[in-house]
Amino acid sequence: MSQFPTLEKALKHYFGYDSFRPGQKQIVQQALQNQDSLIVMPTGGGKSLCFQLPAMLKKGVTVVVSPLISLMQDQVEALRNNGISATFLNSSLNGWQVRHREESIRNGHTKLLYVAPERLLSEKFLPFLDLVHHQVGIAGFAIDEAHCVSEWGHDFRPEYRQLKLLRKRYPDLPVMALTATATERVRQDIIQQLHLQDPFIHIASFNRHNLYYEVRPKAKSSYTELLLQIRQAKGAVIVYCLSRKSVDDLTLRLQRDGINVLPYHAGLSDEERSTNQTRFIRDDVQVIVATIAFGMGINKPDVRLVVHYDLPRNIESYYQEAGRAGRDGEPAHCTIYFSYGDIKKIEWAIDQKSDEQEQMIARQQLRRMIDYAEGTDCRRTIQLSYFGEYFAGNCGKCDNCANPKPVEDWSIEAMKFLSCVARCKERFGMNHIIDVLRGSKGQKVLQNKHNELSTYGIGKDKTADDWKFLGRSLIHQGILEQSTDGYAILKLNPLSWEVMRRQRQVFLAIPTQKKETQEEKNLKKAGMEVLYERLRSLRKKLADDQGVPPYVIFHDSTLKLMAQVQPQTLLAFGELSGVGSSKLSQYGSIFLKEIRAYRQEQGLPIITDDGRIEKPAPSTTQMVSLQLFQQGLTVEEIAQQRNLKSSTIFGHLAELWEMGEEVDIDKLVPPERQKTILQAMEEIGVVEMLKPIYEYLDAEFSYGEIRIVRSVWKKHHNSK
Repeated sequence: MSQFPTLEKALKHYFGYDSFRPGQKQIVQQALQNQDSLIVMPTGGGKSLCFQLPAMLKKGVTVVVSPLISLMQDQVEALRNNGISATFLNSSLNGWQVRHREESIRNGHTKLLYVAPERLLSEKFLPFLDLVHHQVGIAGFAIDEAHCVSEWGHDFRPEYRQLKLLRKRYPDLPVMALTATATERVRQDIIQQLHLQDPFIHIASFNRHNLYYEVRPKAKSSYTELLLQIRQAKGAVIVYCLSRKSVDDLTLRLQRDGINVLPYHAGLSDEERSTNQTRFIRDDVQVIVATIAFGMGINKPDVRLVVHYDLPRNIESYYQEAGRAGRDGEPAHCTIYFSYGDIKKIEWAIDQKSDEQEQMIARQQLRRMIDYAEGTDCRRTIQLSYFGEYFAGNCGKCDNCANPKPVEDWSIEAMKFLSCVARCKERFGMNHIIDVLRGSKGQKVLQNKHNELSTYGIGKDKTADDWKFLGRSLIHQGILEQSTDGYAILKLNPLSWEVMRRQRQVFLAIPTQKKETQEEKNLKKAGMEVLYERLRSLRKKLADDQGVPPYVIFHDSTLKLMAQVQPQTLLAFGELSGVGSSKLSQYGSIFLKEIRAYRQEQGLPIITDDGRIEKPAPSTTQMVSLQLFQQGLTVEEIAQQRNLKSSTIFGHLAELWEMGEEVDIDKLVPPERQKTILQAMEEIGVVEMLKPIYEYLDAEFSYGEIRIVRSVWKKHHNSK
């Protein structure tokens, strides 16, 4: 370092920065003293510089272990642009390129060598490394994405475990382990697995002040919401999905709606993935829709929106993926679209793991992710507490803080819940406790004689979702504990007994029926806007084909009217302002086809050319409910298996019956109960609204049963 009077001068010379980010200078100083270190620094926090600058100031080559080809290429390209001699060795190179680069390394022309763990520890490469050490010297090793070494990390890779061989082979060379996400458990595992000796440990704050976090329910309108988010984003957008199919389907829909978007997943060829990633980084496209295979180490600073269209598998991976937003420090938005169906998909993937320990860890991580998605506390408080960092809350930059929920006293309900846990001897999970509270006659309840407990049936006044919400809140507040052995058994603690002795109150932030905001009012128009953009694209194509300006086909005002009215017959189309007889004959059928296609995709009724009304086909979720029902499961069993409300399952079956599917109505609602509900409908003269019928029957019949019988009534009266 003699050529630079200060570290700041070296920083300016090599990287162009005038000052270090918090923590960087101390890390570099320790690295120059050849001390082992563990660096935990959030995405975009400047981890790479912590080993890159020391590499330039020390003799020899620094070997960087990196798990992904794209990560290596990205960092090496950036270093070369700064005039730094860096290279990588991986499977993307041919034999001649490998030999040429190895010769350059042996001749001392390379300061940073990036290599994957598999190659580093191979029988052929280790002797080469010995030769390099002998001829030019190895300054040390940097293990990037070090959480991969731990089975408790979110991206465990068995080959990382073998890196401890470096300590045995080169006991005197320093090792720097770096990661953006690591709980205390993972940090200790990294130190142990890599045999770090008295390491310098730097843990930066995990709080990304510039990011806004929110969780939205996934519903039929979610695609429209996503479309609006993308159109309003003033920069690049990453959308994550769980599966390749979801990526392909969503990419196609966005492309059809005029979004400049590309897919990224393991099912594409290496060349396609590389091309799509490069086009995204270079701003050739605004949006990339990807599986979690995308993004590790990608240094694109201007991502303004990261959307998880499916639930992430765990908090660590979510934190890292969301952290790809706003790396330039400017405000950015992070959204999760949450549905219980995603949980089932993830659970299925977990079940495919062959190792029981891995399954147990994955389930535990998934539960914490669900707790985050359903939580009513400050999102930052939940996130940061996961990593062992305290945050007081009220961040103002998450949905829960920006729209706080009203607080209610649930002390009595909490006493009931905790008492039931106690009377069940603290040997069961949440679903069983809820079954006992709600008076279930399920086999497990009866086998354990829990129908004889004093708490049996005392919670019928609340839904299963209400009790589950309370149970999770009690865990968040530390009033109840949940075992981490994969079985999620509920356990009491001293705070539990304080509640049961009336020495402590329990307050819950209750999600309310949201008032319609101006944004949501605009969403009602969003369907019109989506169709409007599609009609504009169609108009542009027709105009290009004819070599005329688009307004010659139709004016914007006419297209907006089309999108609003959505005519489906030539007669209705001809009545639109701006549509004369000539344009009706020229373009009517073409535009009607686009309008019908849009309505079909949205699940809306379609009027065919011969005047028939085609109702939408049954949805996938409806058919899953029907298949389970036809297999002999009760509505309650289906609801529990699918993590949905019983009323939702009743709704599925009622809608399917109305569509003409085979549903055994008498099995759903016994004929004598049907008769009583029908009499109530006739007596009070109300059919459309369920609540008056429910109250008239003194709540002895569920809304689901009433819904089914109403379908029967409607079909009977419509056939007259």
